Amino acid sequence: MNATRRPQRCAWVKSDSAEIAYHDTEWGVPVRDDRKLFEFLILEGAQAGLSWSTVLVKRGGYRVAFDAFDAQTIAGYGQTKLGNLLNDPGIVRNRLKIASAVNNARRFLEVTDEFGTFADYLWSFTANRVIHNRWPSAVDVPATTILSDTLSRDLKQRGFTFVGSTICYAYMQAVGLVNDHTTDCFRYAQIKRMKPR
Repeated sequence: MNATRRPQRCAWVKSDSAEIAYHDTEWGVPVRDDRKLFEFLILEGAQAGLSWSTVLVKRGGYRVAFDAFDAQTIAGYGQTKLGNLLNDPGIVRNRLKIASAVNNARRFLEVTDEFGTFADYLWSFTANRVIHNRWPSAVDVPATTILSDTLSRDLKQRGFTFVGSTICYAYMQAVGLVNDHTTDCFRYAQIKRMKPR
């Protein structure tokens, strides 16, 4: 009897079940939902200097602490709430990252006022299409691109923080502006058939 063959995944995926579930169901899926886009913006900023698995473990804590990533609510946080967040073990307790989340909520709302939705703003950088790369292995995947440089520069000009080019590229990968599953990964072909949602 043959053992069930495990699907080939991107090399960065470890055996951790949360990481496998994230890779298999979310990473690289084209997203147009503003709340989801805001969630990933906050989480990618929180990840700076840490591993993604660290943030993934705390994702549930972030949802509770940051009011289910409601940008309108977060934009109104005052000093008492910021103090509470600094003492919350369910999130990354970094003063600059917490302040950045509040600042970025305010900037996020400004962008939605200007463009109608944050999705319309974000997807304009790729002309409303997914960029399907063809990386044969994880070592071929870049940390930044000209496009992530451009997005980073524009976000910074709009007052966003924790949006360097590396963070922006990770964000673009997460929300599916780019399909960076390696070509040997079972998700590569699946993502190619998806439309932004």
